Amino acid sequence: MRVLMRFLGFVFALCTLVLLVGAAGATYMVWKYSKDLPDYTQLQNYEPPVMTRVHAADGALVAEYAKQRRLYIPIESVPKLVIEAFLSAEDKNFYEHGGVDPTGIFRAASFYLQNYGKNVRPQGASTITQQVAKNFLLTNEVSIDRKIKEALLALRIERAYSKDRILELYLNEIYLGMGAYGIAAAALVYFDKSVDELNVQEVAYLAALPKAPSTYNPFRERARATDRRNWVIDRMVENGFVTPAEGEAAKNAPLDVVNRTSGAQIFASEYYAEEVRRQIYERYGESKLYEGGLSVRTPLDPKLQALSKKTLADGLIRFDEQRGWRKPVTTIDISAADWGVKLGEVKELNDIPWRLAVVLDVNKDAARIGLQPPRTKSGARSTEREVGLITPDGAKWTRRPLTSVLKPGDVVYVEALPNRQGQFRLHQLPAVEGAMVVMEPTTGRVLALTGGFSFDESQFNRATQAMRQPGSSFKPIVYATALDNGYTPSSIVMDAPFELEQTGQATWRPENYSGKFYGPQTLRFGLTNSRNVMTVRLANDIGMPIIAEYAKRFGVYDEMPPLLSMSLGAGETTLMRMVGAYAMIANGGHKVTPSLIDRIQDRYGHTIYRHDERECRDCEATKWENQPEPTLIDRRPVVLDPMTAYQITSMMEGVVQYGTGTALKDLGKPIAGKTGTTNDEKDAWFIGFTPEMVVGVYLGYDRPKPMGKGSTGGLISAPIVRDFMKTALADRPAIPFPVPAGIKLVRVDRKSGQRTGPGGYAILEAFKPGTAPPDSYSVSDYSGPSSGGPSAATPAATGGLY
Repeated sequence: MRVLMRFLGFVFALCTLVLLVGAAGATYMVWKYSKDLPDYTQLQNYEPPVMTRVHAADGALVAEYAKQRRLYIPIESVPKLVIEAFLSAEDKNFYEHGGVDPTGIFRAASFYLQNYGKNVRPQGASTITQQVAKNFLLTNEVSIDRKIKEALLALRIERAYSKDRILELYLNEIYLGMGAYGIAAAALVYFDKSVDELNVQEVAYLAALPKAPSTYNPFRERARATDRRNWVIDRMVENGFVTPAEGEAAKNAPLDVVNRTSGAQIFASEYYAEEVRRQIYERYGESKLYEGGLSVRTPLDPKLQALSKKTLADGLIRFDEQRGWRKPVTTIDISAADWGVKLGEVKELNDIPWRLAVVLDVNKDAARIGLQPPRTKSGARSTEREVGLITPDGAKWTRRPLTSVLKPGDVVYVEALPNRQGQFRLHQLPAVEGAMVVMEPTTGRVLALTGGFSFDESQFNRATQAMRQPGSSFKPIVYATALDNGYTPSSIVMDAPFELEQTGQATWRPENYSGKFYGPQTLRFGLTNSRNVMTVRLANDIGMPIIAEYAKRFGVYDEMPPLLSMSLGAGETTLMRMVGAYAMIANGGHKVTPSLIDRIQDRYGHTIYRHDERECRDCEATKWENQPEPTLIDRRPVVLDPMTAYQITSMMEGVVQYGTGTALKDLGKPIAGKTGTTNDEKDAWFIGFTPEMVVGVYLGYDRPKPMGKGSTGGLISAPIVRDFMKTALADRPAIPFPVPAGIKLVRVDRKSGQRTGPGGYAILEAFKPGTAPPDSYSVSDYSGPSSGGPSAATPAATGGLY
């Protein structure tokens, strides 16, 4: 008995010693690894990189910009089903353990021993808390040291933060493949849904991804991805989160995912989205753009944007096809059995409604074509082959026989003909380019912007980046300057030869487009018929320095050289600037700044930028209590007298009714505008407006060259604006331009500017107080610029200012 007691005492002592040594060893290990542990308190101020999202005026998503595609979502907003799926897949005891799960460790160890030597991947035993420690504070190094640090950090994190906070960090940080970080971004990337719209099979697939996103790629590894998803569904059933029937239905559902792009999301908005991206980058820098989680609201109208792209493209195609067929996109060898492989290698443009096709054979009656195989969801080309025909009717615009246009191996663009099964129309990418801007005149908000025929073909934004000569579309600035400085619409200017001697250069002799001169004419006649010589005489009399000042006020030029040729639009500017200038005329003379951004909010919802700086008085009321209606206090500078703005608007209405812009006359609505054509027809402009919309278009080659005789703004640009406005204004009432207080409407003869009775060329002309024309007028003889005396265009010579 004594021996037994001694033995038991020895065993107890030995165990105690082992325990003490083990405790000392464990304490040492904890001390050793605790020395180098990172500061876990930084999780308190966690601000992950979050994607910037750009939205249209109606709330539709325009574009997303991010290095890590992430949307931060608080745990309160995470659906219960999503939490249950991730707990089932990653850590079902999450709410029971203290950071390290002994049960999970024992289970992983047992699995390892059972499959030792069988080349089976070991099960992980890391809890969600341990994964948070690794993802935020450690590296992905595979070592015992890292696992010990991970466990120690997990225990400390559990003591410092609530379970919900830890789970929130995990669900927003975890990488889920295809560039998506966090569950909110992954829901959009894989299913184009918000997290609260996901069903059982969808949340199960997302929960399957943290283990190995590339291994379970839905396109390359569909079978493995489906198996892993179904395994998660089984765990959800096992844990009682879904019923067996729901689980079986989810497992039988196909794995339907979408390949969601990160660029423009609204059709035809590529140029708009890129311009917004560029402006945010310039304003806030790269980090804020791609990681700041900005919410950007734009004035983009998706319907007007799509219409803008279509009408501009139609106009470019119309102009280009009138000049005939040029050449195919490229030529490929079709001698191989499968022409689709070679054709699939030709880069297509994804933002136009045409398809690439290769000519297989051709005769006088038809060309047989093979269409480029479409891409599948995985991005690979389909193996199916589709053929069709181009008949002479489909290539009628070339005005040549099919056999002289096409040959076997030619790769061309085609478009299916409506109601003609298997028949296609031949197309070619326009060589000419152009742009369109649609703006709200009262605020400068850009409702639509198209910077060229195809963003895929060229990302150069011709609406904001192309410096072009505005030509005669600049003349309203000259005439508005005159009206603001003593002239009236009925003032007379001589349309006669004008010469300006230039030191060291040939004498400058401006001409009208027609090559003719029309004698004494009113300012209205000069603007509506776009008379160059009249404009030069008027500018010479007013003085180019004051016109340069008005051009700066209107934002057309920053510093315009005071040269007479500038009065004819010889300086270079952008379409956006010109449309902004016309918006100031349309809104009665108030300064506006063209803007593609209404408001920017940071990741916390705080507004850090707002375009509309007008004060809204009494807008903070939460309910109606018979108080006065809210009012907008407009403190913007006035760049043009409101009466002058109405006068020039009325004259520009004449451009549409009986001048160079009559292409829009049949729309039957109050529209004002002005054409513009530069020397040798290198640029063709038209900018038109109503009280609620300004639309500007220009056409021209990227490397300026003549477009051909007759390629004027009135003939090729105005019809594009007409087609746009016809649809855009179809359901809107005809709104007349408001007449400002003080304007007196007097019936005058449109040609002479004198008072007259009804009938003939009588119009109601707008005059400021005390400037209505007398019954007669005189014009002094004038043949060129003088050194200091009054010209024929001075108020003293018009007779209409007294």
